[in-house]
Amino acid sequence: MSDTQTMIENRPPSVATLFTERVDATPDAEAFRYPLPATTGEGSSAGPFAGPSAGPSEWASLSWRETADRVYAIAAGLVALGVGPEDRVAVLSTTRIEWILADLGVMCAGGATTTVYPSTNAEETAYILADSGSRVLVAEDATQLAKALAHRTDLPELQHVVVIDADGVAADDDFVLTLDDLEERGRAHQKAHPSAVKERIDAITATQLATLIYTSGTTGRPKGVRLPHDNWSYMAKAIAATGLITRDDVQYLWLPLAHVFGKVLTSGQIEVGHVTAVDGRIDKIVENLPVVQPTYMAAVPRIFEKVYNGVAAKARAGGPAKYKIFQWAAGVAREYAKVTQDNFRRTGTASAPLGLSAKHKLADTLVYGKLREAFGGRLRAAVSGSAALSPEIGYFFAGAGVHVLEGYGLTESSAASFVNPGEAYRTGTVGKPLPGTEVRIAEDGEILLRGPGIMAGYHGLPEKTAEVLEADGWFHTGDIGELSNDGYLTITDRKKDLIKTSGGKYIAPTEVEIQFKAICPLVSNVVVIGAGRNYCSALIALDEAALLAWAAENGLEGKAYAQVVAAPATTELIQGYVDQLNAGLQRWQTVKKFRILPRDLDVEHGDLTPSLKLKRPAVEREFQGLIDEMYAGQNAK
Repeated sequence: MSDTQTMIENRPPSVATLFTERVDATPDAEAFRYPLPATTGEGSSAGPFAGPSAGPSEWASLSWRETADRVYAIAAGLVALGVGPEDRVAVLSTTRIEWILADLGVMCAGGATTTVYPSTNAEETAYILADSGSRVLVAEDATQLAKALAHRTDLPELQHVVVIDADGVAADDDFVLTLDDLEERGRAHQKAHPSAVKERIDAITATQLATLIYTSGTTGRPKGVRLPHDNWSYMAKAIAATGLITRDDVQYLWLPLAHVFGKVLTSGQIEVGHVTAVDGRIDKIVENLPVVQPTYMAAVPRIFEKVYNGVAAKARAGGPAKYKIFQWAAGVAREYAKVTQDNFRRTGTASAPLGLSAKHKLADTLVYGKLREAFGGRLRAAVSGSAALSPEIGYFFAGAGVHVLEGYGLTESSAASFVNPGEAYRTGTVGKPLPGTEVRIAEDGEILLRGPGIMAGYHGLPEKTAEVLEADGWFHTGDIGELSNDGYLTITDRKKDLIKTSGGKYIAPTEVEIQFKAICPLVSNVVVIGAGRNYCSALIALDEAALLAWAAENGLEGKAYAQVVAAPATTELIQGYVDQLNAGLQRWQTVKKFRILPRDLDVEHGDLTPSLKLKRPAVEREFQGLIDEMYAGQNAK
């Protein structure tokens, strides 16, 4: 048996055990960094993290021992509130240090964390709390508390709400208390029952429920995915076994922890023991990167698309000469990445011809170096997941020295089923399965997975579970993909998203959409339509910042976004990019008509899930009038 197999098969029963082992092994090592509230002065007991450059936010740090002190106090506090094994405790908050502390506290108390996105409205929040049977809710602030209070009569099992930020919150010992109050109760409980938390941790079994994550869902009510402790314990060991992260790494964690992608990152950190800087404020990413100087981070494709479009827009704003240099450098980056990856695949060496290497060196001086500095200057690798990344954008970053390792997984598979293997990564694929995970491709192209990361089932929905989980453990992902001879997986589309035209041709809309994103630097989102029609069309949403930068140079300066979107010059510009797209497609895939949307697609309007996945049915319903326009008469050939 290999060392990797031994490590995975001898994994402990729970994340709580992993956590105690990490604390015992490196108690004084730094575990977390997090921004202090603006009102907090330098006298914080945590002590500010003095980064290499000053930023508007002060950062504090926690060692593993200090983390454990708070986690065990929260765990004991929950025990004192009556939380028992597998009792659900919901967390309704943005990504912040308290989210992680609360989650670990719940697990160390033997309970199970129910995750709720902070953007979830009051009605759906109440549905999740009721369906999960959550007994305690950890709410970020008064705004999130109000969602529970608005439906309190519909939540008979909810006994307590713990509020992180207490401003504007009226405490009520019987129902509402602050996180500080909970920790204080916990310390009192620890004093009276010194072994209470240890006994809870020791009693946890591998099959015991650890997390209940409600899939944001592109259609219908969200389903609760039951993930036992063994899922996370396995993920922690399997991620460590890949060798992609080390004790010396600094991770920048901003992804929503209510999503499985964000959640799995904490399991890997606990096993490896590196530092994680936590701040979920998306508007602070650009500001935080030079301060945190991460060595690795995870993101969704939309972030890389926005960075790419932002760099292109900035170059365009610098004048024709600067933009021409950027376009040349982008082309060199893509060519360099493709050549070096191909050579590595064939020979094991990421080499390039002398002439291309010389061009790449010049482009690095002019463009790539500045791009890497924007990421903090130390980024070894970035992991992209949750949706497909355009290969052309992936090749651009690869050639620029920002190595984007695409991965793949679902909530039902604990997030990380596949990841690209370090130096041997291949842009356009999601890499190889994690050690211990099996994969096979069904006759219809669907990807099937089996292994310790697969869920126990959907909460309270045995029929839905049976639809996707076979008796022998194979899970039907609903995604279509292809496996290379050496085990690299390429995702082609969602099974249910495949379009069949009235002419009988099957089209993968995602494939067309990501190609367009690579071609058009102004696009934010695009939805390809064509099911049951005799040609394809598209709804196109444009990035506001990039569009207004273009408008300022093309006689539309000072115009509002809506005015620029409606301008004939904008339609003409986008038509040029659509023509470029169509030139590389099969005839039946080509986009015959399009409409530019009056606004971008977003979570607030219900167009995207909180993890920024496209909700196709919702978008098509919202803009049905524009779709009808494009198919009036169905005359296009």
